[in-house]
This record gives sequence, structure tokens and C-alpha cells, in this order.
Amino acid sequence: MVAAAILPEGFDATGLNDSKKLTAGQRDFVFWRIVAQCRYSLVIVPPQEVDRLNILRATLLAMGRSIAELDPPAAVVDGNQPPVGASCPTSTLIKGDAKNASIAAASILAKVTRDRLMAEAASAFPGYGFDTHFGYYNPAHREALARLGPCAIHRRSFEPVKSMLNQPGLF
Repeated sequence: MVAAAILPEGFDATGLNDSKKLTAGQRDFVFWRIVAQCRYSLVIVPPQEVDRLNILRATLLAMGRSIAELDPPAAVVDGNQPPVGASCPTSTLIKGDAKNASIAAASILAKVTRDRLMAEAASAFPGYGFDTHFGYYNPAHREALARLGPCAIHRRSFEPVKSMLNQPGLF
């Protein structure tokens, strides 16, 4: 999940920060302010695209798509590599989600949307606990993978799924 956001002149940036530094409640509150007041774009990168391209290339392409949807005169992105295919000049900012309000807003949009999609995935793929660990690889996720094997939304190029699929007769 990748997002881009353009904040309007005078937007109250109170509460904007790196999405990982906010509680779920804080993210949700700020999310609705961003959606109501800002121009934004959300791009979903399917697991098959991540597997085909690798996580970095897929992310950089999605960043370019997200920026192109908004068509700003210039953009600043989180990280140290520019997006691929952006429709305008871009600059990079390491740890930008903690330093730049637009990047923080995009980070919050992406995280909240991704978490909501993972909660929906919990209904489609019961037993994996996507509504509690949101796809992050933790002990509960490892246990579900060992018990159930990979499902359709698991990235095949990531471990341990890659090794599981390469063991004949296992899955």
C-alpha cells in the first residue's frame, strides 16, 4: 500500500507523525481529517507484483503511480530513492514521515488503509489472524503459517513462504 497526499494551505498538521509512532486511535482520527481536507492517492500493490518485481521496485513504482494520480508540480518522498515514473520532479527525505507533514499524512493514509484491508482479509482467510497482526511477521503469524500454510495473499518470494512452497508435498 502506497499513498501520496497534498495538504491544502493552512492545513492543521497537529497529530501528523510517522504512522508507526501513533496509536491506532490517533491514526484513525488524523486519517479522517486528511481524507476530508486533502487531495490524496492510494495505490495497492498486489502480492504477485511484489513477488515479480521485489518489494523495493514495487514500492518505487507504486510511489510513482500515486504521485502521477495527483499530478503535483513537485513531490518529496520518504526514503533515499526517487519513485519510478513520477510525473514531476521529486526529492527524497530519509525518515520523511517524521519530518514532513505531507509524507506523514501519506504514511497514515497507507497504514490505516492497509490495516483495514488486512482486517477484511481475516474474514476471507480465517485462522491467520490478519485482523490482529495485520500481516506483520510475528509469533502468531508464524504459527498460523505453520498450521495452515500460505494463503492467496502471502507473498511467495518472502520467507518462510518461499521455503515452504519449495518443499515438495508440503503445500
